[in-house]
Amino acid sequence: MDIAALSTSMSQSSLAQAVGIRVLNMAKEQAEGQAQNMVQLIQQSMDPNLGRKLDISI
Repeated sequence: MDIAALSTSMSQSSLAQAVGIRVLNMAKEQAEGQAQNMVQLIQQSMDPNLGRKLDISI
């Protein structure tokens, strides 16, 4: 394999790896945002008095 072809192949491989990393980073950021939104929804929907008293009769 000549040097020009090897250089082109290495450059394409490097670019493919960089694109893959960027796509994974975007997916991670989106998942983090969705998780934060879910936590906020759960906190808003919870009753603050829930679980403070326990009625037991025997």
